[in-house]
Amino acid sequence: MSLFMSTSSPEAVKKLLENVQTDLRSLSMECKKKFPPVKEAAESGIVKIKTIAARNTDVLAGLKENSSEVVQPFLMGCGTKEPKITQLCLAAIQRLMSHEVVSEAAAGNIINMLWQLMENGLEELKLLQTVLVLLTTNTVVHDEVLSKAIVLCFRLHFTKDNITNNTAAATVRQVVTVVFERMVAEDERFKGIVEQPPPVQGNTNRRSVSTLRPSAKDAYMLFQDLCQLVNADAPYWLVGMTEMTRTFGLELLESVLNDFPEVFLQHQEFSFLLKERVCPLVIKLFSPNIKFRQGSNSAASPAPVEKPYFPICMRLLRVVSVLIKHFYSLLVTECEIFLSLLVKFLDGEKPQWLRAVAVESVHRLCVQPHLLRSFCQSYDMKQHSTKVFRDIVNALGSFIQSLFIVHNAGNAAAVSAPAAGSGSGAPGSAQGAPGTGGASGTLTTQAALEYRGIWIPLMTVSVQGSAKATYLEMLDKVEPPSIPEGYAMSVAFSALLDLVRGITAMIEKELALEEAAAAEFRENSQEWFVLGAHLVWEEMVSACWCGLLAALSLLLDASTDEAATENILKAELTMASLCGRLGLVTPRDAFITAICKASLPPHYALTVLSSSAANLSSKAYSIQGQSVQIISPSSDSHQQVVAVGQPLTAQPQGTVVLTAKNIQCMRTLLNLAHCHGAVLGTSWQLVLATLQHLVWILGLKPAVGGALKPGRAVEGPSTVLTTAVMTDLPVISNILSRLFESSQYLDDVSLHHLINALCSLSLEAMEMAYGNNKEPSLFAVAKLLETGLVNMDRIEILWRPLTGHLLEVCQHPNSRMREWGAEALTALIKAGLAYKHDPPLNLLLSKMATRLQLLLLNPLRELSNVLHADIRQKQLECVLQILQSHGDGLGPGWPLVLGVIGAIRNDQGESLIRTAFQCLQLVVTDFLPTMPCTCLQIVVDVAGSFGLQNQELNISLTSIGLLWNISDYFFQRGEAITQELEREEEVQQKQAQEKGETLNRPFHPAPPFDCLWLCLYAKLGELCVDSRPAVRKSGGQTLFSTIAAHGTLLQQPTWHIVVWKVLFQLLDCVRTSSTTADKEKIESGGGNILIHHSRDTAEKQWAETWVMTLAGVARIFNTRRYLLQKLGDFFEAWEVLLNHIQSAALSKNNEVSLAALKSFQEILQIVTPVKDSDKAADTLAAMGVPAVLMDPLSASGPGRPLVHSDSLVERLTRYSGAEMQAPPPVEESALDDLVLWWSAWNTWYRIGTESTKPPSGPTEKLSFIPSQPFLTALIQIFPALYLHIKANFSMEDLKKLGVILHGAVSVPISSDASPFILPSFTEAVLTSLQEAVLTALDVLQKAICVGPENLQVMYPAIFQQLLLFVEFSCKPPQYGRMETKLVANAKYNQAEWVALNYVPFAERSLEVVVDLYQKTACHKAVISEKVLQNIIKTLRMPLGLKYACPSESTWKLAVSSLLKVLSIGLPVARQHSSSGKFDTMWPEILFRIHSFIVVQLISTEILPFANFIPKEFVAQIMAMLNKGSIHSQAPSFTEAEIDVRMREEFSKVCFETLLQFSFSNKVSTPQEGYISRMALSVLLKRSQDVLRRYVEDERLSGRCPLPRQQVTEIIFVLKAISTLMDSLKKTQPENVDGNTWAQVIALYPTLVECITCSSSEVSAALKEALGPFKDFMQPPVSKVQNGES
Repeated sequence: MSLFMSTSSPEAVKKLLENVQTDLRSLSMECKKKFPPVKEAAESGIVKIKTIAARNTDVLAGLKENSSEVVQPFLMGCGTKEPKITQLCLAAIQRLMSHEVVSEAAAGNIINMLWQLMENGLEELKLLQTVLVLLTTNTVVHDEVLSKAIVLCFRLHFTKDNITNNTAAATVRQVVTVVFERMVAEDERFKGIVEQPPPVQGNTNRRSVSTLRPSAKDAYMLFQDLCQLVNADAPYWLVGMTEMTRTFGLELLESVLNDFPEVFLQHQEFSFLLKERVCPLVIKLFSPNIKFRQGSNSAASPAPVEKPYFPICMRLLRVVSVLIKHFYSLLVTECEIFLSLLVKFLDGEKPQWLRAVAVESVHRLCVQPHLLRSFCQSYDMKQHSTKVFRDIVNALGSFIQSLFIVHNAGNAAAVSAPAAGSGSGAPGSAQGAPGTGGASGTLTTQAALEYRGIWIPLMTVSVQGSAKATYLEMLDKVEPPSIPEGYAMSVAFSALLDLVRGITAMIEKELALEEAAAAEFRENSQEWFVLGAHLVWEEMVSACWCGLLAALSLLLDASTDEAATENILKAELTMASLCGRLGLVTPRDAFITAICKASLPPHYALTVLSSSAANLSSKAYSIQGQSVQIISPSSDSHQQVVAVGQPLTAQPQGTVVLTAKNIQCMRTLLNLAHCHGAVLGTSWQLVLATLQHLVWILGLKPAVGGALKPGRAVEGPSTVLTTAVMTDLPVISNILSRLFESSQYLDDVSLHHLINALCSLSLEAMEMAYGNNKEPSLFAVAKLLETGLVNMDRIEILWRPLTGHLLEVCQHPNSRMREWGAEALTALIKAGLAYKHDPPLNLLLSKMATRLQLLLLNPLRELSNVLHADIRQKQLECVLQILQSHGDGLGPGWPLVLGVIGAIRNDQGESLIRTAFQCLQLVVTDFLPTMPCTCLQIVVDVAGSFGLQNQELNISLTSIGLLWNISDYFFQRGEAITQELEREEEVQQKQAQEKGETLNRPFHPAPPFDCLWLCLYAKLGELCVDSRPAVRKSGGQTLFSTIAAHGTLLQQPTWHIVVWKVLFQLLDCVRTSSTTADKEKIESGGGNILIHHSRDTAEKQWAETWVMTLAGVARIFNTRRYLLQKLGDFFEAWEVLLNHIQSAALSKNNEVSLAALKSFQEILQIVTPVKDSDKAADTLAAMGVPAVLMDPLSASGPGRPLVHSDSLVERLTRYSGAEMQAPPPVEESALDDLVLWWSAWNTWYRIGTESTKPPSGPTEKLSFIPSQPFLTALIQIFPALYLHIKANFSMEDLKKLGVILHGAVSVPISSDASPFILPSFTEAVLTSLQEAVLTALDVLQKAICVGPENLQVMYPAIFQQLLLFVEFSCKPPQYGRMETKLVANAKYNQAEWVALNYVPFAERSLEVVVDLYQKTACHKAVISEKVLQNIIKTLRMPLGLKYACPSESTWKLAVSSLLKVLSIGLPVARQHSSSGKFDTMWPEILFRIHSFIVVQLISTEILPFANFIPKEFVAQIMAMLNKGSIHSQAPSFTEAEIDVRMREEFSKVCFETLLQFSFSNKVSTPQEGYISRMALSVLLKRSQDVLRRYVEDERLSGRCPLPRQQVTEIIFVLKAISTLMDSLKKTQPENVDGNTWAQVIALYPTLVECITCSSSEVSAALKEALGPFKDFMQPPVSKVQNGES
């Protein structure tokens, strides 16, 4: 254009004219001699030009009009064929052409002239130049002229001169381009004008181009002829062609198609040409390549022509590339054929060069993703169509694989290839091995692939994303070039990478646009577009992923170069990500699996991967499936080992190695997870499983917060890491953490996938850790923790699956595993509570906050179900930390926290309980005021459960202290707690009503605040029956103290529950436990604590509890009596309490029974109202009851409340003043009291009866004998009790009392206790029991004394009772069939039971009897009930025993008492002798005197009053005196000689009295004489018997001396005989009966027989006895006289 501008300026025109004229002049000069016509023409031309210049204003237009004439001289000049002239002419013509002053006609002439020159072979280059100038400067040449010009160029192309040929070729190319450019310009000019071209019939004649405009027609004709020529047919338009090559034709076709695609697309005629001519031509020309098989015998092929020819094949491929690139839409079917052919050319059987150019062509396609998408839409997505896109990818894959499989035949060639190619080959081989040495020297530096010993170098073939071909550009080569080793592989590798990059970039860009659009407006109209696009993308990915994966996996396996590996991994990564975004699960997983496998050592057994790999069946895997020896030299050469570690397997195995490539793959995996986590979905499982194994092999261990830090393996050969990896580890660890931190950007679904994957990974690790002690993999747990920590803001989504799984981990038997589970769980809970949620957690009334808090704390509670102590320890430490940091804001979470603290079990060990207890202490000291009052009951329960645990006694005791503190808190905050609880109760009541349920809480009818107290009491009650005595003691003290101190807060009806549900229930439990307690001895109290003997069995320890409980309950009854009496069932309660007292009193334990009585005493004092009790005390004092009986426990009376702390005084007074001070009205209370008293009397009676009843059976295994203090206390209760029941106290009751008193006194004492209870046996002192018994009777008789007449009938009964006691002096009471020793002997002979010394008691009783008789001798009842007779009868025994009495004081006292009683009683008896009431008395008196002759009494009281006294009585007195004279000695008194002497004297006195009485007095009645005679004869007879027996025994015993007793007896008898003889001498003979003499004389022979005795003592006595017989040697005178008279 600039040329035109310059040529039309006036200066240029002027110059042109000058030049043309100059040219003509020069021509004229040259032709002057040889060619005159030319000279003339030239001269006329000069004139013509001058004329034109002169005439025309527009000189150029004028020139053009006359151009034929202007040009003529030059044409003629050319015709001369003189080189010089021709050159000059051609230059001139060119100058004219360049100024566009050549007309059509002139142009035709010029062409013809040039044709001639061409045929003559002149100035060929100049010709070409001229044609070019002519055609490029203007458009005047067309149609046949144009065709002629083009043919001219073609013909010049085929000359012998190389330069000409090349120039001509270039010219042809330019000319062809010009033709088409003209057409484009023409279209441009007519653009605006709308034409209606006639419809083109399908089968129109190809030369019918009538519809085309001129330039278009030329282009059409030209293109059509080019096709004809290539096809070796005659051209239609290019007439005159002589010769043509296909290579050149194809080049021209390619350039036209490539440069002017719009021509073919816009004009149907041209499209038609493409379809009808070009495509069939290409397909036809391809045929030799298709059929040819490398290595087949050439003779077998039908014609040698068929061999593939590199230049044509290569150009055909170029044409195909252009066709596919530009006309794909027109030639869908044809392209399908081309592409299929292209794929076939990659086959291994094709020649190397063919495969190389084919792979270059494929690469060209691969960098055009949009084109690939069209393939996919047009073929792969259509039914019954070839899956072209898939085939291309698969072919590339197969091609790459095939390069690794070298046929033996081709081996040599393959090895020598680099040497041949490096000199001449493509630019790509410049990096190849220099020279032939190649293979060994450059391995380390050159990028290469190595697989199974085949080594293929990699070269840079083109810039990423562009397909710069090497062999497709070799248009000058005729012979196929040699391809350097690795070139084809490098191209295929680039093609694969470009394909992946292109597709993923295109789809991701469109996806992004779509997402943006969808975000802008979500309207339904968008729906179809989205769907359509998605389908294409999905189809593309589905079609290519298998092939890609196969090829990339193989390449990855073979790659030895970091950059190449990086590219492969990047490709796999982007594909995985893309599949994920499109939701294609299988391909996504497959790519991820590939990366995972590459990260791990070869043949690493990882089930996740092997199972997913099994789903993918393709050639790639079959190739990969064969084993690769990692140790083989080929691998060694390129895999740098960077780490050696333990595999993560259940069975211990050898070590595995990680290479640098493994680490590189691992980083890709991390990158994938980090950047594309959102699309991983279920394949998180694969990724995480792999990472877990890698982390394990590298020895990374979890640290606080879940981050992994390098640590040492615990067992097995340690991990070995190179420094390269050591520096990498912190980075990897960091990326790992960042990976999980980035989970906060994942959407909810992806987050769930991640958590599920981690959970299942963790489950596997748990499986693996079962049954062995190997260090488990904690990767999953640590990462769950990290994930949870960064996603606190959406806690509700992930919390349940996360914590649910961690709870399972916490139950794992492997300690390390569960420790981390607990660590993670507690860290999450703490973080959850610390996180600033919205709304805040401590917003008490917010339902959201409440729910969230319960959600957070629930897993903590679940941990309580885990049995492992270490987990519970972690849990409790967490609770402690939560309390310290968030205790104030727990609110609704308190029940859960308290539940955790309280979930202690006895099998957990001390340290756990200690930690839990620390938490509880913290709660009680700091948090009671901040927690909802509804939780207070839980606090009580929890504190109680610590009391009940049996691991740590101190904690149990401290927790009871806490319960006391809690009760104080209740007391201080009573009103506030009451209000809050009542509010809560209303709410619950409402809810319950809505649901139609009843409100269910413990102790329901009581008000809520009272229920709280009741729960506290119930807990303390449980502690009171704990198995450990210390706990029971502490619990009991606390229970009774709290009830005493704070009981006033309770409402009256609640007391009912306290009494029945708490106190009595407790008493029941204690009673049951005590009665069933073990009697085994406990050696020590744990540790080195020694146990006192009073507590060395469980039974004794329970006894202490029973004592305390009973005392506590009794005290409550005492202090709270008025309150309790108002309850309505006080009497029942009273009965139950008495029943408990009774069972305790009758328990076989001295401590319990005694305490029961003390409690009995205590409650008995309460029963009298204040005003009466003073009187009672006075009355008792008046009767001489010792004060100790009145208040044995100095308990507080009803008027004195128990006050535990001063601060409570006012309050208690306020609460309890009314109850305490106002006594109830007297009348009804007196009535009530009476019932209570009688109930108490019945209990007392039952206790007494049971406890004093002697054992019935044989007594070897004697069960239990009540202790003295018990019996004393029992009897001491009676006087106080009697005061209140005396009004109705009947004879019946008195009898009952008597039985008990008698029983009590009869009970023996254990020999162990006797030194404490009994005085030394020499002192005569009463025991306190005996004192009490006498006191009781004393109280009774005094009451009768002052009482009404009707009471006095009881005197005899009292006498009877006392007389029973008197008998004890000689005959201690039997206690069943028990053997007891007397006190005296007990000292020497350790008996088990010792009888009391009853003498002082009996003596005191006797004194009382005498005193009482003195007072009451004249009472009717005393007389009528024959009291005197009974007294005398009772005294019979001590009097009868005389010396045999246990104590000599007894019979003395008996005598003096008898005398006193008789002195009082005999006058009364004489008064009433007529009534016969005393008739029985005389024999009794006789009996007494018989037992003990009291001479004075006989002489003073009896004989003087003989007329009042029955005759028998007098006779018996005589007989008695008779008997006394020889009463045989008691064996027990044989020891003392002095006794014997005293006895003899006594005997003498008796004899003398008897004989004197018998013989000296005048016999007043015959009867009397008879009696005395009878007595004498009996006496003599007895003496005779004793003597005879002695003689007999003496004879039999031989030399053995006789027993001392018998000797003593005989001596005594002999002495008695001598005494008798003396007496008989002194008596008047008339008083002695004849029989008596006969009997006396009859003794003599017997005495004589005794002479032989050996005992000297007997002999002496015998001598004395025989002496008096001398008086009988002659009969007395009187007898003769009598006989005579």
